[in-house]
Amino acid sequence: MIPALFLDRDGVINVDTGYAHRAEHIRFVDGIFQLCRVFQASGFALVVITNQAGVARGYYSEDDVRALHAWMSAQFARRGVTLTGAYYCPHHPEGTLADLAIACDCRKPQPGMILRAQRELDLDLSASVLIGDRESDIQAGINAGIPINLKMESAEGQSASRAAAVLPGLAAAVHHARHLGILPKSATA
Repeated sequence: MIPALFLDRDGVINVDTGYAHRAEHIRFVDGIFQLCRVFQASGFALVVITNQAGVARGYYSEDDVRALHAWMSAQFARRGVTLTGAYYCPHHPEGTLADLAIACDCRKPQPGMILRAQRELDLDLSASVLIGDRESDIQAGINAGIPINLKMESAEGQSASRAAAVLPGLAAAVHHARHLGILPKSATA
């Protein structure tokens, strides 16, 4: 079993522009590749977990999500980073597509995507880290038993959070992980 760095997609990996589903919608967040290289070099699997309510709402298809994730994976690979897995939830209780308009166990804050990744990739959740930009991301990590859940500052505001820390940028995630002993002191972003 290996630890994982779980990353929310929109707002952590890429700037959240609302319902991004094509490559031309993606602008990577400053520091994401450096952050991933540091965690990867420290033996962490890199796993994307993302709610994609746009599928349930009929804005785009699951094929669109899978194609975007394949493109993103290739962009990471070009920069020396291997994404171990990408998991998405296509459901939303208020969706317009009846078969996807459900309350499920994979939509964050539920831990379903994380637990599925754990089973499929043989991950050690007790040694893992999650970075999200919404409280639902943090709650999913807590619900899955991930001990270190870090929240990026976001448009959601700075209300009370159950995150271990609220971070101003991705470089701060490396600093915080070093401080907690999750990454070696020599790890730099």
